[in-house]
Amino acid sequence: MKKLVFLAATISIAITASAFALVGQETRASARQSPASFGIGRVATPDEIKKLDIDVRPDGKGLPEGKGTVAEGAKIYTAKCQSCHGANGIGGSADKLVDRESGKNWDFATNAKLVKAVGNYWPYATTLYDYTNRAMPFMQPGTLTTDETYSLVAYILNMNKIVPDDAVMDRTTLPKVVMPSRDRFVIDNRKGGKLVK
Repeated sequence: MKKLVFLAATISIAITASAFALVGQETRASARQSPASFGIGRVATPDEIKKLDIDVRPDGKGLPEGKGTVAEGAKIYTAKCQSCHGANGIGGSADKLVDRESGKNWDFATNAKLVKAVGNYWPYATTLYDYTNRAMPFMQPGTLTTDETYSLVAYILNMNKIVPDDAVMDRTTLPKVVMPSRDRFVIDNRKGGKLVK
């Protein structure tokens, strides 16, 4: 009886191994035979790519022409942001935008009372432009003009006491804003392999 069970198990393993080998061969063969084109879609035009290429890097690369002031930002904030983020950015149904408290030693990981906001956590002012431009207002993302976005960024930075009342934000001035938490973040310069833990 034991010999029969052993023989059945051996045959089952052999059949399974053969099946996996055949599937692997078929997959490799079909990959070699894939067409160069599936006949759907088309190559995007440079204009279409330009409309989608709206990312802004920490150094400001990608920021568009335009400008905004704190005063204009206050008006836009009241009309388009306050209903979610609350008066003066102190929170509502959406995240708090204004806060400079970060604990004795930037204690976000150990102090649940600390709330991550633009003024106490964000490392780059350009990220505020990037996020606001692509994701706000929540119910109508991407509808702000360039000047409206720069104005909102100026106002939010001003509410956090990072830029003065007369600040004008544009592609030159915004990357120069030094955020309070900039030095709390480090560049991940790992190359992979043994260096990655």
